[in-house]
Amino acid sequence: MALEDAKTQIDHAFTREDLKGSSFENVFGGAVSFLRRKYTKNLHGVDVAVTGVPFDQAVTNRTGTRLGPRAIREASLLQPCDAPYGWGYDVLGEFAIADYGDLAFDYANVPAFPDTLEAHISGILNAGAAVLTLGGDHSITLPILKAHAEKYGPLSVVQFDAHTDTWADDDFSRIDHGTFMYKAVKLGYVDPSRSVQVGIRTDNPDTLGFHILDAREVHREGPETISARIRDIVERHPVYLTFDIDALDPAFAPGTGTPVWGGLTSHQAAVMLRGLAGINLKGGDVVEVSPPFDTTGATAIAAAHVATELLCLWGWTRRAPRQGDVGNMSRM
Repeated sequence: MALEDAKTQIDHAFTREDLKGSSFENVFGGAVSFLRRKYTKNLHGVDVAVTGVPFDQAVTNRTGTRLGPRAIREASLLQPCDAPYGWGYDVLGEFAIADYGDLAFDYANVPAFPDTLEAHISGILNAGAAVLTLGGDHSITLPILKAHAEKYGPLSVVQFDAHTDTWADDDFSRIDHGTFMYKAVKLGYVDPSRSVQVGIRTDNPDTLGFHILDAREVHREGPETISARIRDIVERHPVYLTFDIDALDPAFAPGTGTPVWGGLTSHQAAVMLRGLAGINLKGGDVVEVSPPFDTTGATAIAAAHVATELLCLWGWTRRAPRQGDVGNMSRM
C-alpha cells in the first residue's frame, strides 16, 4: 500500500481482512482503533491484543483516566502509516496485532472490578496472545499482574513512574492506585529483587526491595546508562513493563491524575525504552492519561508512542535476527 491508497481506503479498523501491515487512511477520518489495527474479538492467529480499561475509581484527586484509552487510540492515528521510526523492522508488518476493544464491567459494582479485569486478561493470555493494556488509573495493573503471574510465575517489573506505589496496605479488598504494587509483592506476583522503578520522585518509607532509579539519577547518569542498568537487573526473567504517564514531567504530560515536577523528558523515556530491546517482555500497560487536563493532546500522544514502543520491544525478541540488528539498536 501507499499513501495514495488513502483516496479509497477508510475504516480499516473494521474493513481490513488481515491483521498485519500498515493502514493508509486520512488521519482526520475513519473508524478509530489503536494504530488502525483491526477491531476483533476473535483471537485466532493474534500475536498481541491491545485492550482498553476505562477505569478511574482509584484516584486521589484528578479524575478522568477512564477517558485515557479513547484518547490514546485517537492520538495513535498520527503514527500508523509507516513502520515505527528507528527500529529497523516493522512490528505491524511482522506480527498480527489486533485491537480487542475495551473491558466491559459494571461501573456501579466496583468490588467486582478486579476479578472482571483479571478474567479479561487471562482470557487473552490463554488464547495465546500477549496483551498491551491502555488505562485507566494505575490500580488496574494489579489484576493484570495476577493474570500474568499465573501464566509465567513471579515477574520482574519495570515501572516508569513518579511514585513507587508500595505504600503499605494490608486490606486486600481495597482498590488503590497507590498501594497496588505493595499488594502485588505481598501476593507473590512480583519479585522486587529483579524489578526496577524508574523516574521516582516521591518519598516512600518502604520500597520493598525494588531497585530505585529516581528521576535525579536519570538526569545525572543519562538514559543510555539507565537502560543498561535496567537490563542488568531484569536479565532474562519474564518482564512486565508498566508505564505511568506521570513518569514524564508535567511539561511533557500535563494530562495525568498526579503530576509531579522534575520528571523525565519524552526524549529520556524514548531512549530508555528503546534501550531495553532484548528484555523478555511478556506484557505491558500505559496508564493515568487524563485527557480533561490536557487540551493539547500531548499526554495522549506521549502515551501512544510509549504503547507503540512496547509493541516493538515485545516483537524484538520474537523475530528472526537480521544482519545489522545490533548496529541499528546501538544508534537508538
